[in-house]
Amino acid sequence: MEVYDESKLRHSLASAGAEPQTINYIVSEIDELLYDGISTQKLYREAFRLLKQRSDRTAGRYKLKKALLNLGPTGYPFEKFAGELLSRLGYETKVGQIIEGNCVSHEVDVVAQKDDSFFIVECKFHNRKNHKCNVQVPLYIQARFEDIERKLNYQPDHKQKKHHGWIITNTRFTQDAVQYANCIDLRLLSWDYPKNNGLKDLIGRVNLHPITCLSSLSSNEKKKLLEREVVFCKQLKEDGELLAAVGIRDQRKKRILQESREISNS
Repeated sequence: MEVYDESKLRHSLASAGAEPQTINYIVSEIDELLYDGISTQKLYREAFRLLKQRSDRTAGRYKLKKALLNLGPTGYPFEKFAGELLSRLGYETKVGQIIEGNCVSHEVDVVAQKDDSFFIVECKFHNRKNHKCNVQVPLYIQARFEDIERKLNYQPDHKQKKHHGWIITNTRFTQDAVQYANCIDLRLLSWDYPKNNGLKDLIGRVNLHPITCLSSLSSNEKKKLLEREVVFCKQLKEDGELLAAVGIRDQRKKRILQESREISNS
């Protein structure tokens, strides 16, 4: 239980791109709905409903956290998502790589390079919003990273490179996990960590929104597209025939493509 904080609602709406007039309207409507014990989930659903009446674009962005949770049930779409996000931030990336360690070989979710830095990235996907990565996750990832780094240090093209481990999750880390990672210089990226540079912030900056943001697609259609490795709204913008491939007819394609453009355009 916690006290309702209007500023959090205003901040989340503003982050989605809602105009001040729309924010004031939604906040006033939510104020009328409040009662002791109301769940945050109910507040979210009502805010989303009101926002969608005003703008599909901001409503789609507002449901970003839920959209990331729906990139399942396997973790591969999230790995592809993380790889593309890093690519748009200026990294050279490869998804799903097998890298030899000093003792054993390892399947690495994403390999990223930027300048003289080389990153071994592990993606931790969860479909429950309250799930947190505890300290055991960075402990395990650090052991894998150290095995890989020992092997890389013998390779001539890595002599001048700095090696880093990195964990990216769509939910959050526990405080112990953050403390341990900071102590050993292991990078972390979660929904809201680091502050002002978490997933929600970076996605907004590069306009990389997943198809699970789209209200015009059914759950089954999203599942079919994800199975075809269609993860991003921008993919639909670039190739409208992807929708036809999963049985979506012309009369709906226009509506879906319009929403895709609205959500992924700055």
